[in-house]
Amino acid sequence: MNNLLMLIPVALGLGFLGLLAFLWALKSGQFDDLDGAAYRILFDEDADEPKGKP
Repeated sequence: MNNLLMLIPVALGLGFLGLLAFLWALKSGQFDDLDGAAYRILFDEDADEPKGKP
């Protein structure tokens, strides 16, 4: 029973920290461009540059 009294506040604290981390990521713009990475992987930006020195 003593373990349960210790684990409940620890679990609530970790949940609160996770919520704070999610809200920080949301406020800092981590989820603004969801499609950008999906399209960026399809196009090779280095293909237009010549290989080696001229």
